Amino acid sequence: MRITGMRCRRFDMRLKRPIKVASGEISSGGTVLVRLDTDAGLYGLGEGSGVPFVTGEDCEDVLSGVERLAEAAMGRSPFEIQAVHAAMDAIYSGHTAAKAAIDTALFDLMAKAAGLPLYRFLGGICPVVETDRTIALAAPEDMAAEAAGLAARGFRHIKIKTGEDPEADIAAVRLIREAVGPGVRLKLDANQGWTAPTARRVMRALASCGIDALEQPLPARDLHGMSALRRALDAPLMADESCFSPEDAANIVRLDAAELINIKLMKSGGLHPARQINAVAAAAGLRCMLGCMTESRVGIAAAASLAAAEPNIIWADLDSTMFFEESAEIRGGCTVSGPRILLGEEPGLGAEADF
Repeated sequence: MRITGMRCRRFDMRLKRPIKVASGEISSGGTVLVRLDTDAGLYGLGEGSGVPFVTGEDCEDVLSGVERLAEAAMGRSPFEIQAVHAAMDAIYSGHTAAKAAIDTALFDLMAKAAGLPLYRFLGGICPVVETDRTIALAAPEDMAAEAAGLAARGFRHIKIKTGEDPEADIAAVRLIREAVGPGVRLKLDANQGWTAPTARRVMRALASCGIDALEQPLPARDLHGMSALRRALDAPLMADESCFSPEDAANIVRLDAAELINIKLMKSGGLHPARQINAVAAAAGLRCMLGCMTESRVGIAAAASLAAAEPNIIWADLDSTMFFEESAEIRGGCTVSGPRILLGEEPGLGAEADF
């Protein structure tokens, strides 16, 4: 089986409301889907969904990147995944969301050829993944009211965006803990918005709130600062923007800069490098979370399949489809009900899209 052709298309998705974080704001929705055709009659779907202030890509960047990167897959078997990635890296050093689109389409094809749903092809057994739900920056009272509603809907894990105003962050987290009670687990994500002294002060103020993890409080390149901060905090420190690649994961391990790593397919370049990041982390005793950007159900199905397959991935932050109106042109892949993501049993991703 060889790749014979590629199609790609932008799909617009209506954002229910802007998503504000310390490092930027997402005010509109769009994603790029890729279809790779083969001489065996099978095709694979993949998704590239960049966020400019994280991956440096918008939809137009992903489209142009995919058009060029597809050269790396043409004429190859989808099982030549390592060779395809080496060829893509030779074309572009970045464009991770565009690479993820090609990568996930190849994995869809491999799983289809094996006659297995992707989560089983990757080694998983259970098709259900529990996700948290992220609360974006807003007035503390509004964030607490949203958290109470999520807890009432069965969400047991909530991630709280912080990093813009330390005093508002403290107020919001305290109100959220009061609103949801002790049974809901809370993580904080500062999106590089704090200094080390601010992080220490805020976390001391929130010591009684029971925080599971603090994600990326410092600038991505400040691994030495992250290392010093990690030793000063009681809550585990999680790296996100600091980790795009297996090499980044190795540096985090070498410098003892975090206890957890947030892996995102759009940030790593797809499932193949994401598995490598997780392997580096697992070998060093670091646990992982599987996160997302602004993916549709195609990308979420791919990420959830990996989360279902890897025991070292202990948390999922795969809530992007909850922030957008579903597109009738993209179907299947997974079913989301409250905090539960149910993966299908069809071969591959089980997703379809109109091209």
